[in-house]
Amino acid sequence: MNIDVVESELNNAQATLAQFSNNITVFGSARTSQDDPLAKIAYQLGKALSDKGFNVLTGAGPGIMQAVNHGAFDGQSKSIGLNIKLPKEQAPNSYLDECLFFEHFFTRKVMLIKFADACIFFPGGFGTADELMEILTLVQTRKGKQIKIFLFGEVFWTPLLTWFDDLKKNRYIDKADLETFTIVNSVEQILTILEAK
Repeated sequence: MNIDVVESELNNAQATLAQFSNNITVFGSARTSQDDPLAKIAYQLGKALSDKGFNVLTGAGPGIMQAVNHGAFDGQSKSIGLNIKLPKEQAPNSYLDECLFFEHFFTRKVMLIKFADACIFFPGGFGTADELMEILTLVQTRKGKQIKIFLFGEVFWTPLLTWFDDLKKNRYIDKADLETFTIVNSVEQILTILEAK
């Protein structure tokens, strides 16, 4: 790891993203087909958020990221991607008003979280789980902003909620830690909560 590259990534991203406010970061699987019902919902979410004046940030990849960026791109606000450079190159999707490039997952994750006024998690794999645990820890320990966290799709997240409940029973987490996020099943639920802040 080159510390100079890390510093440059953080400084460049900070300078660019500081220009934008009212940002919602959306996380989710890169493997979701654009024909999948979840991708269609992600598109609707991106469009609705953008039309309501929220800029939409993602990891700039395919799948859920592409769908939500596409919706935001078709809306009234900015569609922003933070792309990771991989050995098998992940090209950014085509629906971005602004795209930043990162060598490191952790610098990209810092920026996706730091500039978010809320985070929405669609179903995903290890990367999505890593991003969720990071932000839950930051909110729990008050090392990050106390922002709204949404988990989209109750059926998908139920096994995780069961595990969280076991953690609470064993006193590894507190009841209050389970109140840091909201399970949602529709775009309308998200918009209602965001607009009530």
